[in-house]
Amino acid sequence: MSLTDILSPSDIAAALRDCQAPDSFSPKKFFQISGMSKKSSSQLKEIFRILDNDQSGFIEEDELKYFLQRFECGARVLTTSETKTFLAAADHDGDGKIGAEEFQELVQA
Repeated sequence: MSLTDILSPSDIAAALRDCQAPDSFSPKKFFQISGMSKKSSSQLKEIFRILDNDQSGFIEEDELKYFLQRFECGARVLTTSETKTFLAAADHDGDGKIGAEEFQELVQA
């Protein structure tokens, strides 16, 4: 399964266009434009599984840096400040990584 099985390719493209400039990425805005914020819990779990590149059950800071590239291989890498802000917004238990439930809470907030 791929992200385009769950999200509209045109919505993904619009979300990526919105954050092309360095330091313009907003997780909440990206989730809204891409349509992720309207998805069910089971769909968000599947999206998380796809984004969890090493299948560890967590999205770590290294994976988060390449978040946009999981949607389109030519997309930019998140800046250090964007990555840290994204991680801080989702990492409720302070373990330095995002679990599936934390991801879902952030997307649906």
